[in-house]
Amino acid sequence: MKNVALITGASSGIGQDLAHIHAELKKDLVIVARSEDKLKSLKKELEDKHDVQVKVIVKDLSDPQSAQEIYDELKAENIEIKYLFNNAGFGGVGDFYKREWAKDESMMMVNMVTPSYLCRLFLPDMMKRKQGKILNVSSTASFLPGPGQAVYYASKAYMQFFSNALWQEVKAHNITVTNLMPGATKSGFGGRSGMDKTALFSHPASSRSVAEAGYKGLMNGDLDVITGVDLATRILIKLKPLIPKKVLLKQIHKAQTIAD
Repeated sequence: MKNVALITGASSGIGQDLAHIHAELKKDLVIVARSEDKLKSLKKELEDKHDVQVKVIVKDLSDPQSAQEIYDELKAENIEIKYLFNNAGFGGVGDFYKREWAKDESMMMVNMVTPSYLCRLFLPDMMKRKQGKILNVSSTASFLPGPGQAVYYASKAYMQFFSNALWQEVKAHNITVTNLMPGATKSGFGGRSGMDKTALFSHPASSRSVAEAGYKGLMNGDLDVITGVDLATRILIKLKPLIPKKVLLKQIHKAQTIAD
């Protein structure tokens, strides 16, 4: 396999579109998700259309052992990962004290712990080769505290700052770490999290447009990529330091209340 990309959360949404973009460039892939049927269907489609090799790994990334198992399987098959796409993630609407702890614990594993561990496992190999690129999918939620989605917003803030720190640490080794921050995006994420019923998802971007912006940013070695965001949100991000935090918190909480 050549120019191999490892893409988590590849069975739908942004991850699936990233897989299509990579395959369109005649580059091989390792695709990871929980849904075996969806991954096998995607594998067949990509291999038939683009004459590439696609390896499927079925894995639940909320399992603390999942990152090590993925790494060990690829090492055993001598598959070198040149591009790492930490795309998998999920959210969930509701005040923290009302939500099931198990769901938020899984969210922290998938959104923070497992992608961090994958970076830790694959970075030393990239540094030995003096070659590699990582795309970590954060969110515009990473700029703000998120009442109504406290754990999700915090997990994305972690990914933003973690990715930016890694960018500085590894850039001298010809490796880049790009932080992708999409706004509301049309994908299974909105439905699974309940966010599609909130005001924030009134005009979502297409997952393909977000994937294209992220892929371009990855190849350019960009530090941050903000995409799929309307003008009002961009202004809010810029003005955030000037807005009293209590006012900001009230507005965010209101925006994340599920519509009747």
